Amino acid sequence: MTRKHFLKRLLQLSAVGALPILYSWQVEPFWVEFVEKKLPIKNLPEELDGKILMQISDLHVGNRFDWNFLIESFQKAQQFNPDFVVYTGDFVNHGTPEDHESLGKVMKKAIYGKLGTFGILGNHDYGKNWKDLGSSETICEILENSGVTMLKNQQIESHGLNIIGFDDLWSPNFDPMEVMKDYDASKANLVLCHNPDVCDKDVWNGYQGWILSGHTHGGQCRIPGVITPILPVNNKKYVSGEIDLGDGRMLYINRAIGHSFQVRFMVRPEIAVFTLTQA
Repeated sequence: MTRKHFLKRLLQLSAVGALPILYSWQVEPFWVEFVEKKLPIKNLPEELDGKILMQISDLHVGNRFDWNFLIESFQKAQQFNPDFVVYTGDFVNHGTPEDHESLGKVMKKAIYGKLGTFGILGNHDYGKNWKDLGSSETICEILENSGVTMLKNQQIESHGLNIIGFDDLWSPNFDPMEVMKDYDASKANLVLCHNPDVCDKDVWNGYQGWILSGHTHGGQCRIPGVITPILPVNNKKYVSGEIDLGDGRMLYINRAIGHSFQVRFMVRPEIAVFTLTQA
């Protein structure tokens, strides 16, 4: 092999090797997938059968990626004309004043449900060490002023759908029994819980139904069935998608629309679009 041929071959191999890096940095992080599924709920009123509930999780507004991507994704999501929209935590990345200001801009262009829009906080919304109560209160104020009803260990009934919202597992305000002590199995219940590890805790008071979570981002980079190197949960079965917990509870883990870091491989950002049905 001549020197010229060797250098040409080396450049070709370098270009091929760079493609996965370029893809995982500049393509997949901004290639949102709309995942459409049915969500069967016990005691669902007839008038809600067929209604659309959209779950958006982990915006992570901050300086780690261009958050205009979120606004563009919201515009695409309008085609589904959702009746309910739920945001399942981690609205910002660091909880800084700059993050809060950017979040206000994003939420002006966000998507809202015709019948109601609800949200819960995630660990990042509590700022440094997940203990900054000032950050969480500022975020709640921004969201409430934008038209999002925030649930902090609270429940609210909207048009016959009873939405139960937990505060974040890692936050100082985590107290799910505050709301689950009043759990009424005769209602059409749906739980919003940012961190799926809560599913393994003794806080459910006999609850049977769906739990919508986020937090994991699906690992952001993985080879399905082989390796998910980074997963911020104790239960490593909690990666993404639908999981039957085997006791009447069904868990759905959203892969997130935002990113802690601008890198994804085989884990596209997600907006979940559920069609409500009677179980």
